[in-house]
Amino acid sequence: MSELNEARIRAAKPKERLYKLRDGRGLYLLVTPTGARLWRLRYRHGGRESMVSLGAYPDVSLKSARERREDERKLIADGVNPAAQRKAERAGLENTLQAIALEWLAKQKFAPATREKAEWTFSELIFPHIGARPIASIKAPEVLALLQRIEKRGKHETAHRTKQRISQ
Repeated sequence: MSELNEARIRAAKPKERLYKLRDGRGLYLLVTPTGARLWRLRYRHGGRESMVSLGAYPDVSLKSARERREDERKLIADGVNPAAQRKAERAGLENTLQAIALEWLAKQKFAPATREKAEWTFSELIFPHIGARPIASIKAPEVLALLQRIEKRGKHETAHRTKQRISQ
């Protein structure tokens, strides 16, 4: 079977049903009835067949799709299942410091002034720096640097309260 080329990809027209244009080593272009052209990589891991998406053409060129294929194949050779890894990364995005902190705040029974101060601490001092990160990836030195930044402004009590809020 011959490898794909740009001319063959551009000439791929939608049909009534999905069809594939194979490039080799598990990489193929899926052409949908709506005209979307999507890169997919089919592979075997642990005796089971699986598939991972590599992007849409023309956003991901043929050359880029081949590079991504090789990157994924290296992961597979190292014993990593790319589909499981992506699923775990997506789950990690739901466990960001911001998501957990907002959930925690919603469950607390604070006086209005205390709640306002806690929300301000998170929104102004914590979220802009580390709020979007998965909580498991945040290390103590990063939190320490955040607190030192507040202390440098002479706000020692605010730094102390910020540490308390992060710990909670």
